[in-house]
Amino acid sequence: QVQLVESGGGLVQAGGSLRLSCAASGTIFGINNMGWYRQAPGKQRELVATVNSGDNTNYADSVKGRFTISRDGAKNTVYMQMNSLKPEDTAVYYCYANVWQSVYRIRSAGYWGQGTQVTVSS
Repeated sequence: QVQLVESGGGLVQAGGSLRLSCAASGTIFGINNMGWYRQAPGKQRELVATVNSGDNTNYADSVKGRFTISRDGAKNTVYMQMNSLKPEDTAVYYCYANVWQSVYRIRSAGYWGQGTQVTVSS
């Protein structure tokens, strides 16, 4: 069993910054990748950014140049620095982790955090 605990959401004015954190705990035989997704009211959940165990990153076009994802493998933690925030970034942000299920790292499973609200005012 794996738990993901998120922090760092809140209310910020347009142009401001926030830093999200997500720590994974439980039975973890290594993490294949972690990332952040977001969902605004009436919209589909969408990928924001991911980082894998080799520190390769992937970003949605809408956040490139503004958001930076990083990880701390020793702490099983992923971070996302969000700069130059826009009202359209307002959403619930969900942490995701794909976790290896054994020391042999053949099978993996996905886990989701509870979500943290990010609100950007004009």
